[in-house]
Amino acid sequence: AMRDAVMTLVVVLGAGLSSPAWAQGAADLAAIEKDLAALGPRIERLDDLHEVEIVQHSYGYYVDKAQWKSLRDLFADDATLEIGGKGVFLGKARVHEYMSVGMGAPGPRDGLLIDHQQFQCLPTIMEDGVTARARCIAFVMSSGGWGHNYYEDVFVKEGGVWKFKTLRGPFNMYSGYRQGWVDNVTVNTYPEKFPPYPDLPPTVIYLTYPSYYAEPFHYPNPVTGRTAPKPSPRAGGEAFGR
Repeated sequence: AMRDAVMTLVVVLGAGLSSPAWAQGAADLAAIEKDLAALGPRIERLDDLHEVEIVQHSYGYYVDKAQWKSLRDLFADDATLEIGGKGVFLGKARVHEYMSVGMGAPGPRDGLLIDHQQFQCLPTIMEDGVTARARCIAFVMSSGGWGHNYYEDVFVKEGGVWKFKTLRGPFNMYSGYRQGWVDNVTVNTYPEKFPPYPDLPPTVIYLTYPSYYAEPFHYPNPVTGRTAPKPSPRAGGEAFGR
């Protein structure tokens, strides 16, 4: 009798496990597990976007107060820097030299203004999860004048920490205050303008306002998925690059 009862229980349980209700429950559980598994990468990506923006914005604040050592430490050891048409500086030590020699002694002082106000930063985490890019606009107010430039920067994640791999900041306009950019634009596109001198020539030769240069977008249109066309070479656009 005991054996018959056990066999009956097994048959009943088997029928329950194969019932449509149980099968639906199992499918729902599998869907929940799939959603939970996808949350980790999504959260990490959102955190990475935030961290990349922090690095980019920190650069601007360190420039503002001439904190050259802190700025240097935002860069990977093999990073490159190219601002305006000054040329390319190779490595973290040369980044520090560009700032400390070209911009002067560290720390704020009387008569020094080099504020870099950054806007419209758009970071992108690449598919490998350890590289990223960001495009920003900066309005510059300095003791010598004011300017407007773009950033198209590359970042690398080393040991879980995001750093600059490439900082590239072509100027759109740079001018003194007395007459302004309409009447007296300062040319900011040649390596020998001030020391230190670069390791490599500029990657692109371009003209600033009243001509123009359109720095290519690193990302496709978020709605259409299409990549923006290359800059026009007319009136200064992209003259040539390497």
